[in-house]
Amino acid sequence: MSHERYEDGDPGTTITYIHRLEQLGLAHAILQAEPHIDDDFILMLGENVFRANLGDVLNRQQEARADAAFLVEEVPYEEASRYGVLDTNEYGEIVEVMEKPDDPPSNLVMTGFYTFTPEIFHACHLVQPSDRGEYELPDAIDLLIQSGRTIDAIRMDGWRIDVGYPDDRERAEERLAEEESVVAQPEP
Repeated sequence: MSHERYEDGDPGTTITYIHRLEQLGLAHAILQAEPHIDDDFILMLGENVFRANLGDVLNRQQEARADAAFLVEEVPYEEASRYGVLDTNEYGEIVEVMEKPDDPPSNLVMTGFYTFTPEIFHACHLVQPSDRGEYELPDAIDLLIQSGRTIDAIRMDGWRIDVGYPDDRERAEERLAEEESVVAQPEP
């Protein structure tokens, strides 16, 4: 999306675009933004279409004074291995994250919408390349968890479609068109 899209927005809002020259994983991508961030921030992966109240995630993180909060959802077990799978404790705090496991221990997955404190930068600096040669965000998240940081899992109230998979692009278009037609219907 080009910056022209936001030129007529709130004059108090500053948007900084950072272009990655190398695709070395999400932890690496987050580090590219580090010089521009000095407070809590939101990370939203662009291959997702959401219909949910995303502000709830930020509010919950701030209220709980957590170091991060992730919007999560349950998916069918056969689909869980496509995503970052997580495990939570009885308080809804994330205790483990696995990136696309062959045999997922749960069907609770990350949706690609996260809030973080700047503590994530320290963890990203410590991450070593994975077998794929990438600096994986789940590895940084695990480092946060191991250091005693709190990460809340907020279950999604709404829906999400990951359009990073070709079969789901058409489904997302259909879902959005359905909602548009419902909104456009005149009231009786």
